[in-house]
Amino acid sequence: MPTSLLRWTRRALSGPVATAAAAAPAIDDLFRERRLPLVRLAVLMVDDLPTAEDIVQDVFARLYRRHGAALDAVDDPHAYLVSAVMNAARSALRRRRIARAYLPPRPEPAPAAEEEALLGAGDREVIRALGRLTTRQRQVVVLRYWSGLSEREIAGTLRITTGTVKSTAHRALTLLRAQLGER
Repeated sequence: MPTSLLRWTRRALSGPVATAAAAAPAIDDLFRERRLPLVRLAVLMVDDLPTAEDIVQDVFARLYRRHGAALDAVDDPHAYLVSAVMNAARSALRRRRIARAYLPPRPEPAPAAEEEALLGAGDREVIRALGRLTTRQRQVVVLRYWSGLSEREIAGTLRITTGTVKSTAHRALTLLRAQLGER
């Protein structure tokens, strides 16, 4: 009995009804049938209709490039499409997260027109040379020669020792002399 049941099952599966059900749909039929549900799925994932439509379109294009129009090599085209849409949606979300995390460098503030007009060529050179110093060196030079603070006051302000103030000021002045020439 089990052998006859096995033969009957084989005949039933190889009949015209079974082959129509087992045959893979053509890609254009699959597209007409599954596009909207896949777009809805992608919208739920990425929360953006244009991106969702792009994802589904790309998935169908990749499916066509890989398997052609017949899709005979794909075991379950519906599951393949759902999986591909989910993966593409995750990739789109990952790209968004990376793009949002990127902070472009801040543009340097443009000097006011009055500052440019009031500054002489020598002043502009000094300001550019100060910009090439390290932050600590610039702080020490500005506090010492612009604000007129003593070495002890600078040390207290920057929370460093007076020896560090002296050595930093010496290095900064040496660099400024080299950049500006001895004037």
